[in-house]
Amino acid sequence: MTVVTVLPALMKAATLTSPQEVRKRPLRIGQVPRPEPKPGQVLVRVRACGVCRTDLHIVEGELPPCRPGVIPGHQIVGEVVAGNAAGATEEIPVGTRVGVSWIGGTDGTCRYCQLGLENLCDVPTFTGYSVDGGYAEYAAVRSDFTFPLPDQLDDLHAAPLLCAGIIGFRSLRVAGVKPGDRVGLFGFGASAHLAIAVLRSWNCEVYVSTRGTTHRQLAASLGAAWVGSETDRPPAELDCAVTFAPSGDVVVAALASLRKGGVVAINAIHLDRIPQFDYDRLLWGERQLRSVANMTRADARDFLQIASEIGLKPKVTAFPLEQANEALMAVKEDAIDGAAAIVL
Repeated sequence: MTVVTVLPALMKAATLTSPQEVRKRPLRIGQVPRPEPKPGQVLVRVRACGVCRTDLHIVEGELPPCRPGVIPGHQIVGEVVAGNAAGATEEIPVGTRVGVSWIGGTDGTCRYCQLGLENLCDVPTFTGYSVDGGYAEYAAVRSDFTFPLPDQLDDLHAAPLLCAGIIGFRSLRVAGVKPGDRVGLFGFGASAHLAIAVLRSWNCEVYVSTRGTTHRQLAASLGAAWVGSETDRPPAELDCAVTFAPSGDVVVAALASLRKGGVVAINAIHLDRIPQFDYDRLLWGERQLRSVANMTRADARDFLQIASEIGLKPKVTAFPLEQANEALMAVKEDAIDGAAAIVL
């Protein structure tokens, strides 16, 4: 006998009322129509959704609004409950547990997609920004931009991996990290505390500069060789570094810590400014500054495989959907160690 699941017409969601400061509670929690999957999409019942600093940039208006009343959230863990196979490049069976990240789709035809640089696509779709995301009971997503999740990664601890983890992993690639390198992490929030686990598995020496006593204690507990405040210079020259704080001062501090030929990868979708700095002393010697833009599906697959192999389990604070505003505030104020996630 076939059992037919009847899905509700309405769902609970957190929608953006207008771009404004988080302290003004920009998200309204209430009932909205459940989405219907379009051709090539699947409908996912959300189990957990990570809370990202990019969500803050969206709700505070630092990123220009894409659509009114958007549902934020782009670190989605959920179960496929329905699909629309028409136009799908691959069919995902109902019941599959999947993850969804920031890049929700690309055009596949632009110059960058053709070159294998889909993270730089001219016409991308951004989950929780240009299309509705995971601060909701259901989300409709492109089937070819979902990632089956290993059983070793439970819902709560998988959620932060889907952006903070993947983009941190891409940052290590952009910085050119090799096993055994001396690597600096400037800022130590959700992304950095996942990147350090990968670096440790590669036998790298990790030097952490970050604000906040609890963040420094967490970095030390996770195996950092040295820990200092946000603009402190590590006691050894670094082969490469990644900055996670959206601060130009931190970028300059990282650059000042590099050996000749080293790379600083800037992991920030928004940066307050780049202060003046001494080119001869800080950038000359073939040192490089590189930005990290989005991620690719290959990054996601590779990172999730590594996370499963090394038993990566991020530190996560869970919030119910009704407290989505409080979760954003906690991230904004660095009130929690590690990551935050909304659990449904």
